[in-house]
Formats: sequence, C-alpha cells, structure tokens
Amino acid sequence: MQHTLSNKALFKSTVIALMIAGVVLISFILPAEYNIDPTGIGTQLGLTALANPEGTAIINTEQSEKLSTDAQHKTDSIDVIVPAGRGVEYKFAMAQFKKMEYQWHTDGAPLFFDLHGEPEGDTTGYYESYAIATLTEMKGSFTTPFAGIHGWYWKNTSNKPVTVQLTVGGEYSIVGLKK
Repeated sequence: MQHTLSNKALFKSTVIALMIAGVVLISFILPAEYNIDPTGIGTQLGLTALANPEGTAIINTEQSEKLSTDAQHKTDSIDVIVPAGRGVEYKFAMAQFKKMEYQWHTDGAPLFFDLHGEPEGDTTGYYESYAIATLTEMKGSFTTPFAGIHGWYWKNTSNKPVTVQLTVGGEYSIVGLKK
C-alpha cells in the first residue's frame, strides 16, 4: 500500500521548505557569497570573511638606473587596500639573488604580515618566509634565495579597510594582487 499526501499537506510542506530556503539564503548564502548581511548573523558566524571582495592596488612607476649597472633598477609606489576582516597578497617576480629594498606603512591600523617567496615552478605549495609580524610599518631589504614569486601577505583584523603604502626598488616584475 502506497501512502499519498493530500494537496493541503503538500502545499504546507512546500511553504515550509520555501521559508527555510529563504532563511538559509538571507542568513548564510548572501553573507558568505556576496558579503550581504541584512540580519548580522553572517558577521557573527564569520561567513562574511568568505566573500572576499578583492583588495585594490594603485601603482606609480618611476624608472631609474642609479643603483644598478647590469640591469635597470626601478622604483614603484603602490597603494594596496586590505579590506576589513580579509587578507591579500601582493607579489613580484624576481630572478635568483636579486635584491629588493622596500618600505611600507599603513594608514594607522596594524596588520599581520608574512613576507615570503615561492620558488618558480614549484607545485608542492612550498614557500619560505623572510619576516612575520604584526606592525603598522616596516623598512628593509631582502635578496632572493631562488627565482620565483616574492611578496607580502597582509591580514586586516580590524572592521575597516586599511591602506598600505608600499614603496619598492630593485629588479623585479610586478605580479600584483594574487588571487
């Protein structure tokens, strides 16, 4: 014997399913996928961090030959916006044993950062960190131990976007924001 539902029971089940779907959409999917959080539940559960709106970067380039004789030395000033509660990576492609001089500072809030490099052609996920800290500014230089992609990961734990003003000099190609 097969049990069948009446039209009234089927309609009631459909309405309940639509209500549950609406609550899930508003409470979980919109905050996680689109950073839209009308109820505030997505922020409380940390779901808005999953909707990583892209950081932005503005680059000003100057060419200079004063620090290098065998290749052109260049200097760039880059503004990187790190969204609230998010992290971004900004990278440069560099040959082995090339030097980069840098300085950066935020517009006030400290950021966790990891200055690191990833070897060219590596598929294992290996990277080497050169400096890890939480600061509002840093100045220094590094020489690449291997050819590859080198740069910063900044994480903003505040509730407001933070702008990093990064000035670099050396022999490199800008990769930019890494997705």
